[in-house]
Amino acid sequence: MKAPVHQIKKAFEEELLRIESVSALEQLKIKYLGKKGAVLALMPLIRDLEPSERPAFGEQINALKQFVLQRIETLAKELSYQEMLSKIESERIDITLPGARTFVGRKHPIMQMLDQMIDILLSMGFSVQYSSEIEDEYYNYEGLNYPEDHPARDMQDTFYIDDKRTLLRSHCTSIQQHLLENHSPPIRVVAPGKCYRNETITSRSHVFFYQVDVVYIDKGVSFADLLATQEDFYSKVFNQKVEMRVRPSYFPFVEPGIEVDIRCTCCQGKGCVLCKQAGYLEVAGAGMVHPNILKTGGLDPDIYSGYAWGGGVERLFMLLHQVEDIRLFTQNDVRFLAQF
Repeated sequence: MKAPVHQIKKAFEEELLRIESVSALEQLKIKYLGKKGAVLALMPLIRDLEPSERPAFGEQINALKQFVLQRIETLAKELSYQEMLSKIESERIDITLPGARTFVGRKHPIMQMLDQMIDILLSMGFSVQYSSEIEDEYYNYEGLNYPEDHPARDMQDTFYIDDKRTLLRSHCTSIQQHLLENHSPPIRVVAPGKCYRNETITSRSHVFFYQVDVVYIDKGVSFADLLATQEDFYSKVFNQKVEMRVRPSYFPFVEPGIEVDIRCTCCQGKGCVLCKQAGYLEVAGAGMVHPNILKTGGLDPDIYSGYAWGGGVERLFMLLHQVEDIRLFTQNDVRFLAQF
C-alpha cells in the first residue's frame, strides 16, 4: 500500500514548487491536510488491509502528514520573509530627496504689516489698547471736539447703525476719551483696528481700512516729540532714513494739526500713479491733542499736553511694497496675496 502514499507525496512536492505566496500555500495546506484533504482520504483504506498490515500503513500516513506539515511550515516562513522584504522595499523612502512642500497658509499682508507696526511702537515704549468697532457717537465725534454740524457726522460719510447714536467707528481715535476716562497720565498707547467710512472706492481709498492711532499724554509733551517719534517710527518701518514732510491741516481733535507725507518709494519722488504724480504720499494725520479733549477727559491743559496721530496700514504697505491699488487687498486674488 505504499503506492497511494508515494503518489500523494510526489504530487504535493510538485505543487509545492509552484507556490509563490502565503495565501496560495494556505490553499495547498487545506488541499492536503484539511478534513477532506488527500492525506486524510487515505485513512478509509486501512479497513481494506489485513490486520497485520494496518499498523505499518498507519505509520506511513502519519509520516506523510508530518512531511507535508513540515514542508508547508518551512516554506511559509520563507514566503512571509520575502513578502515582508517586498513590502519594505515598496515603502522605501529616499530621505535624501527634498520634502514635498505643503501650503500651511499665512497671515494676510495687511495683518503682517499691522503686526510690524505694533512691534515697532511697542519697542518705542507704547502699550497696545483695543476698542470696539461698533462705537457710540460721543466717543467717535462729540468727545473728540467735532462740532454738531461737522460734515463727517453726516449720514453720507458715516455708517450709522441706529438713530445717529451708534455707528461703525470711522477712526481709531475714538479710543481717546475711553483712555482718559479709565487711565491717568502718562498715557502712551497705540490703538490698532479696522475703520469704516462711507466713501467712494478708488485705487487709493476704500470703505473699510485698517488704522493705527498713536496717543501720548503727559506733562511737557511737545510738538518736537511728535515729529521725532514719527520720523523714528517711519524710518524703522522702511528700514532706512525716510524723507518726511508735514503740512498744516485741520482736525477737530488736535491743535495745531498736520498731515504727514512720505516721499513715494514707488517712484522715489518723481511722480507716479500711486502718489498722483506728487512725489509724496500722505501716511498720517497728526497734531497736538486739543485742549478741549483734555478738559473733557478731566485733565488741565495748562498742566498736561499730548500728541496723537493716525495712519492707514494699507497706505503704508502700498508705499513699502510699491502696490498701486488698495482694492487688491480685498479682492482675495491668491496670485497677489501669495507674493507676501
